[in-house]
Amino acid sequence: MKKHILVISQYFHPEQFRINDMATEWVNQGYKVTVLTGIPNYPQGKFYDGYGWFKKRKELWNGMEIIRIPLFARGKTAIGMVLNYFSFVFSGFFWKSFTKVDADLVFTFEVSPMTQALIGVWYAKRKKIPNYLYVQDLWPENVEIIGGIHNKTVINAIGRMVNYIYKNCDKIFATSPSFVEEIRKRTPQEEEKVIYWPQYAEEFYKPSEEKSDLIPQDEFLNITFTGNIGTAQGLEILPTAARILKEKNVAVRFNMVGDGRNKENLLQQIRQNKVEEYFNMVGRVPATEIPSILSASDAAFLSFAENPLFEKTIPAKLQSYMACGIPIIAAAQGESKRIIEESGCGVVSEIGNADSLVDIILKFNQTSSSQREQMKKSAIEYCDKNFNKKVLFEELNKSYLKIE
Repeated sequence: MKKHILVISQYFHPEQFRINDMATEWVNQGYKVTVLTGIPNYPQGKFYDGYGWFKKRKELWNGMEIIRIPLFARGKTAIGMVLNYFSFVFSGFFWKSFTKVDADLVFTFEVSPMTQALIGVWYAKRKKIPNYLYVQDLWPENVEIIGGIHNKTVINAIGRMVNYIYKNCDKIFATSPSFVEEIRKRTPQEEEKVIYWPQYAEEFYKPSEEKSDLIPQDEFLNITFTGNIGTAQGLEILPTAARILKEKNVAVRFNMVGDGRNKENLLQQIRQNKVEEYFNMVGRVPATEIPSILSASDAAFLSFAENPLFEKTIPAKLQSYMACGIPIIAAAQGESKRIIEESGCGVVSEIGNADSLVDIILKFNQTSSSQREQMKKSAIEYCDKNFNKKVLFEELNKSYLKIE
């Protein structure tokens, strides 16, 4: 009989995270899947229409049961974020004590907050079953950098919580080799349980013959960003780069596909630099529309804020871009730069350096159609070799989770 997998993730459908596809894949392979998650509110900070504390708390989707425990919406403030983080784990503490869900293993998908992984530890201890963790964000580093919290007492307390979580996991999966190195520093004598398991792109991320009409087709070079507009993405570089490009009379359009807590700040900087015509604010779209949007673009954009943590990060959008076969323009260092340069799928500038970004945009603008086609081909080939979903799942199920 196939195993029953309990997936724990504070974010889940209709919020757009890769765990949606992972859980669906397990269902398609015949496993029973139950998902414990929150009330959807990411990234806008308010509950999605039709959801609430007393609405759609249980749901069937893609062959799995979704259980939504109460939490506070993120809102737009730091206090709202803290309430959001702690209300989920608080609700999870009571849920694990009284639930009748009887799973064979726990798989926690951790993007911030790491606190959600406590629920997996508690449930696994109660049921005496294996506990697995997939780390997307490093804590406490993420708290310091994104949250701006530098109080030693607070950071040390979070560090002890992280150590407790890691100690009580049977396997810890990480999205980059650099993450593996950092996590192993916290797992002395248990380094072998920390494993590099990269993210992959869902099947719908592939080259599209359809070109979305959300991207204007004119003389402008279309550079498209997709995803969360937050502080970690370092998108403040774009209005400054646009101003320099405007001074050089270079026709470039930055298409911003997404939403997030830092969107208003970005819009303010666009206005301050008087480069409104250089931006096309598309907003949030279903993930399935991204391939046609990228097909209508000349290049995809990837960037980070200036911090050593982001040199260790491989963002999920990198695999999505590569799978769609689009050249990448990036302001990145470390892991992302390595992959782009190894694959030959794009050009890379320094993080936070607008002049450097302008230089590579001008360089890209002068590339021939055959050079761009080679970048597209290189992206797809590298993605298939290193981030193949079928191969990765076979390895995960058979070698690590031992469920096949």
